[in-house]
Amino acid sequence: MAQQRPLDVLNRALGSAVLVGLKGGSKFRGKLAAFDVHVNLVLEDAEELSGNEATRRYGTMIIRGDNVVFISPAE
Repeated sequence: MAQQRPLDVLNRALGSAVLVGLKGGSKFRGKLAAFDVHVNLVLEDAEELSGNEATRRYGTMIIRGDNVVFISPAE
């Protein structure tokens, strides 16, 4: 089995719903539209979460990579 690199995994997640955790505890859910080598992210239909409930909707959002703690498939 070939070894997977983190950016390869993100590339396969393009167009899919993801959950992004940020420093400070904020969480956002949206469709991963783009990313770069610094893990700067573009989310479409982004919404901020409190627990599992959306508290704010943002539409298209850019998240700076140095704030990202985790990226996970969204439910």
